[in-house]
Amino acid sequence: MRQRAALIRTLAVDPDILLLDEPFSALDSQTRLMVSEDIGSILRQERKSTLLVTHDISEAISFSDTIYTLSQRPARVKTVYTVQLTTELPRTPLRSRKAPEFQQYFNTIWEEMMQDADHD
Repeated sequence: MRQRAALIRTLAVDPDILLLDEPFSALDSQTRLMVSEDIGSILRQERKSTLLVTHDISEAISFSDTIYTLSQRPARVKTVYTVQLTTELPRTPLRSRKAPEFQQYFNTIWEEMMQDADHD
C-alpha cells in the first residue's frame, strides 16, 4: 500500500519521468506480483516514462520495453535489450511472464550476469 501511495503522490506533481528504485524489494513474492500489477496499470494509464532500477531479472523483463545491463564498477551500460513479448494486450507484469519469449530473455540476461560473476 505504501508503494501505491508514494506513486500517487509522485504522479500528483506530473513529472516528465519517474524513477522507481527497487520499488518492490521489501515485499514478499506474492505481494510483489500483486503490487507490480497495480503499479503497472497506473503507469500505463498515466502514460509516464519510467526508469525502473532492479536486481530482479524477471521484474525487469515483465515491466520493461528496454533493459540496460550494467558492468561492474565503475558501472557502464554493457548491453541493451529491446523487450518484445508476444502477450495479450494490455501487457501486464503477470501476462508478460507467460509470454513464450520471457524465458529466453531471462536465460540470456542470467548468462551475461554469470559471466560477469566468473570474472570477479
